[in-house]
Amino acid sequence: MLPTASLASVEEPAVRAILRQYQQAVEKLDTTGTHRLFAANSRVFESGGVEGTYRHYAAHHLAPELGEFSKFAFNNYRVVVEVDLPYAFATETYIYTINLKKGPKTPVVREGVATSVLRKSAAGQWQIVSTHTSAQKPQPKK
Repeated sequence: MLPTASLASVEEPAVRAILRQYQQAVEKLDTTGTHRLFAANSRVFESGGVEGTYRHYAAHHLAPELGEFSKFAFNNYRVVVEVDLPYAFATETYIYTINLKKGPKTPVVREGVATSVLRKSAAGQWQIVSTHTSAQKPQPKK
C-alpha cells in the first residue's frame, strides 16, 4: 500500500485530466459527452446562481450559451489540486476570452476562478460532484 502522500501524487494527474477534458470541451464549444465527467447528482453553481445538476446546466445554460460564441479560449490557466481519497479539491484560475457570433466584435475578456470537488468512484473513475465558477472584468494593473 502506498503512503497517503504518494497515493495523492498518483491520483492528482487523473484529477487534472478530468478538469482538462471539461476545459477542452468548452473551448471546442461542444458539451457532447461531458456528462460523463460529472456525477449524476452533481451540483453546479455559477456566479452566485444555483444551476442544478450538470445535465440540467449543460442542457439549459451552457450548451445554448456556447452556441452564441464563435470562440472560447482559456489563458493563464493554473490549477491547485489536493487529494484526500476518495475526494479531490481543485481551484482553477484563468483568463478567458469569448468571441460572439453576433453583436460586438470586441472580445469579452474575464478573469475566472472555479472551485470543484471530485469523488473517485468504486470503479476508479474521478467525477466532479460540485463546481462553482465566477468571473470578473480584469482589474487594471497598479
